[in-house]
Amino acid sequence: MLDVQGQLEILRRGVEQIVPEGEFVKKLERSVRENRPLRVKYGIDPTGIDVHLGHTVPLRKLRQFQDLGHTAVIIIGNYTALVGDPSGRDETRSALTKDQVAENARDYLKQVGRIIDLERAEVHHNGDWFGKWEFLDVLDLMRRMTLGQISAREDFAKRIAAEKPVYLHECLYPLMQGWDSVEINADVELGGTEQLFSLMVARQLQPLREQDPQVAMTMPILVGTDGTRRMGKSLGNYIGVAESAQDQFGKVMSVPDEPMAQYFTLLTDLPEARIKELLAPGTNPRDAKEVLGKAVVAQYHGDEAAEEAAAAFRRRSAGEDPLEIPIAYLSADKLDADGRILAPNLIKELGLESSTSNARRVIEGGGVNVGPRREPISDVRAMVSVSDGLIVRVGKRKIAEIRLV
Repeated sequence: MLDVQGQLEILRRGVEQIVPEGEFVKKLERSVRENRPLRVKYGIDPTGIDVHLGHTVPLRKLRQFQDLGHTAVIIIGNYTALVGDPSGRDETRSALTKDQVAENARDYLKQVGRIIDLERAEVHHNGDWFGKWEFLDVLDLMRRMTLGQISAREDFAKRIAAEKPVYLHECLYPLMQGWDSVEINADVELGGTEQLFSLMVARQLQPLREQDPQVAMTMPILVGTDGTRRMGKSLGNYIGVAESAQDQFGKVMSVPDEPMAQYFTLLTDLPEARIKELLAPGTNPRDAKEVLGKAVVAQYHGDEAAEEAAAAFRRRSAGEDPLEIPIAYLSADKLDADGRILAPNLIKELGLESSTSNARRVIEGGGVNVGPRREPISDVRAMVSVSDGLIVRVGKRKIAEIRLV
């Protein structure tokens, strides 16, 4: 196991707070001295199924702990998801059913496994303990926090000041999250900066089982590809870990210059000296983004795919088609007697957009062209003459070569 100072240099990178930091150092010292891995917890509520790079910030930190010899403990919050994490929100989360939560959870571990070594991790569902509780157990847990404490947390305080409702079931969330730490005897818990209150609740509960209180380690919120708001699927400014290499690379290249330092620090293992060199005044931001894009893509698709994605992006930037164009099959029955098809229908049939309404929007935006001369299609009522081998381009990254069947 690496010495304490060496571990601290790795683990402090990109961290907002370690609370209390002195206890964390002592835990590391004892871990090294006794050769006893720390138990490092990270909880995920399966409220959706797409893991994006914003989610990977604490997951990458958890992987660093793993690589240093510590134990990663993942909590799938199938019961806390039914409550909904109120952290950082100015309104109540929409309620989910058990069936929705179960369906969402199925794909979570597969995606998380792209970052964490699941064979070396513990995975627990908090329904395994909360599902066995009686109402008296819930009452006993609620005795551990006062109304003053819960109403003082920033998100609730803002809602109360704005005369927005705070429901009683939401007050249970931090207590449930804290009890998860008791159940797995956590030494450290990871989370976003807005979760600090909930992470600290465990410190009140663990002594009830004669456990040493855990340390909270919080990470910054990753900015989305728009460069301003937090990354999120609902905002359309996210990069998914399950996306193709070319889509991931293209989205990284679209990120504004301002958040580049944050992306390098939180999403890559490049040394800080190298990051400063790439982002130094006078350097070309495009060169830095290419290094970043390849580093991100390599994590999820490998080095070869990263190089290919970078090369494909350069070809697109130069107005060239990729070396390998996906084949899309189109039934001749979809064409009229003159071998034509309405442009939005063509785009949907080829799978380049999910609906004709989306296809119409991209056509109106000037994002569609066809054939070797890249003839633009800007009229949603245009009829496209289709022949075998016709190339259709939608936006900057979608392309298909037609095969009539």
